[in-house]
Amino acid sequence: MFKFKQKGALFGLFLAFLGTALFSLKSIFIKFAYQQGLDADSVLMLRMVISLPIYLFIIGFLSKNSVPTTAIKDNLLMVLFLGFIGYFLASWLDLKGLEYLSVSLERLTLFTYPAFVVILGALFLSTPLTKKITLSLLLTYSGLWFIFNQEASTQMTNTTIGMSFVLLSAFSYALYVLLSKKTIHLLGSLWFTALAMSVSSIFVLVYYALLFDFNTLNITGIAWFWVAMLAVVSTVIPSFMISEAIAKIGSAQTGIVGTLGPIITIALGVWIFDELFSLHHAIGIVLVITGVALLSVKKS
Repeated sequence: MFKFKQKGALFGLFLAFLGTALFSLKSIFIKFAYQQGLDADSVLMLRMVISLPIYLFIIGFLSKNSVPTTAIKDNLLMVLFLGFIGYFLASWLDLKGLEYLSVSLERLTLFTYPAFVVILGALFLSTPLTKKITLSLLLTYSGLWFIFNQEASTQMTNTTIGMSFVLLSAFSYALYVLLSKKTIHLLGSLWFTALAMSVSSIFVLVYYALLFDFNTLNITGIAWFWVAMLAVVSTVIPSFMISEAIAKIGSAQTGIVGTLGPIITIALGVWIFDELFSLHHAIGIVLVITGVALLSVKKS
């Protein structure tokens, strides 16, 4: 029995690491798609065009066993709202930010969403701000400031606009995380994820249809490849890996493994896109990751 549990834990750690690594490729795939002439709106739309059939298939598969009809009916408005802020608004803001920012700064800025969760919890849910949480917030945003100053010294306007978009994305996703816990518990993680992603995809398609012309899209074969990689390899697959990792080793350990995400993304950004990496970046990365890790570590 002990060996079986040990193997399960090791497999959970493996899933957490692999899921984190695949999520970390998101910014890389988006940058490659931008190089093919796509913008934030078209990348988001194409990503959802590819993802929607997959999530609808998952809903169909889940429906063969049992459908939480009452729970879905009672929580439909909340699912619609969470799908909008968590997967449409947060994704759109992040993609817009990547039009202006380096992969490194975008990933670290987005990584601050746990800090927003803590701040929102303190403001609206009476969650106490302990010394550890306060220290975490100071470390996280000090690290972000280090890197922002470095990159803003060359392109102040673009860096400020891009970082504003990504900070709003982190805030939107933090709101989603904070509000989704009860609904996930009522529906189950698979049902909730499939429904929220499907709703989000519909929001994106309606948004694009109202404001843009599909006929003006000029999509190369290589662009389709990068968007498909973004949708499947860096969205659908790791979402289920992380969910399973949480089930096997818990959210705290999965969160700690997740702190490797920015390191992987930044290393790839420097290697593939020859992005700047200085002492300011190194200090900023250490501060941000340490700050977020503090939020994940709990007393035994």
